[in-house]
Amino acid sequence: MIETISWKNGTLTFLDQTKLPVEVVYEQQKDIRQVWDSIRQLRVRGAPALGVAGAYGLLLGMQDKQQLPADEFLSGIKQAAAYLNSSRPTAVNLSWGLQRMVARAEALKNKTSHELWAELEKEAVLIHSEDKELCRRIGENGKALISDGSGILTHCNAGALCSTGIGTATAPMYTAFNEGRRFKVFADETRPLLQGARLTSWELQQAGLDVTLICDNMAAFMMSSGYIDLVITGTDRVAANGDTANKIGTMGVAILAHHFHIPFYVACPSSTFDMHTPTGSGIPIEERGADEVLFFGERRTGPEGMKVRNPAFDVTPHDLITGFITENGIVRPPFAENLQKAFHA
Repeated sequence: MIETISWKNGTLTFLDQTKLPVEVVYEQQKDIRQVWDSIRQLRVRGAPALGVAGAYGLLLGMQDKQQLPADEFLSGIKQAAAYLNSSRPTAVNLSWGLQRMVARAEALKNKTSHELWAELEKEAVLIHSEDKELCRRIGENGKALISDGSGILTHCNAGALCSTGIGTATAPMYTAFNEGRRFKVFADETRPLLQGARLTSWELQQAGLDVTLICDNMAAFMMSSGYIDLVITGTDRVAANGDTANKIGTMGVAILAHHFHIPFYVACPSSTFDMHTPTGSGIPIEERGADEVLFFGERRTGPEGMKVRNPAFDVTPHDLITGFITENGIVRPPFAENLQKAFHA
């Protein structure tokens, strides 16, 4: 699998996903402002990867402040975490990773700034290694859903590029494929930023899977024609009742799957469950710039002065979801009850 995030000898590097699939470009992150911009501009993206990127970004932001008194250093950590968290509001993993780093620092506030930074580095590396293991376990828990000859639809990119392991939605696919099962994957292009076209189809092709790219508005036809047996998507945040925020267009796919009686699964680690938000109506939805809609690549496709709406996510109601594939197994309805059992027993 291609490496999305690297931390080596105090140097943070991101794979610039805005360049894919034409170029594979790695960009060293010089300071916290660059990390904020890389997250905002989707150079690094995907819920699990953002948790890792946030942890390392915080570490990078405090790297040159180790000479400060410990109380000022700790205050600086909190300010840097709040700043990084402002880059993207919907994906809960970013705030989860940052909060975990802040909590670790607060637990060690009697140490010197240099000692604190060293402990934070250990925590960030641990978050990174845990992400890889969580992806592996999601793959193990979801692989039984995939049969030889089946057709799987996925939307946006919840693959290796959205994490530092084998992804979330793609983890069962990679695991089943590596065990010898052969099946077809259909990737929605995912307008307006084409993460399905640029990222998912590319990474699955690189890995040798049988993948077919389709436009977003072809999903209904493919389902009605019998090509799709299973839908697996990722998610950026799950409310306590199971309502799920994912890339715009996911709710439409879920509605179609429900209509055609096709199982609709969401794959994600436990860090994506936001048990403090009761329902999906409480999930903040990021609204992005108009140019993403007005242009297709560099070509203008909308009139000058046109009004645009560009919500980056929508919320799939929990009653359209068959189950959540997690590192702790598959969680099925009733979600309000079973999610509590799975993660807050």
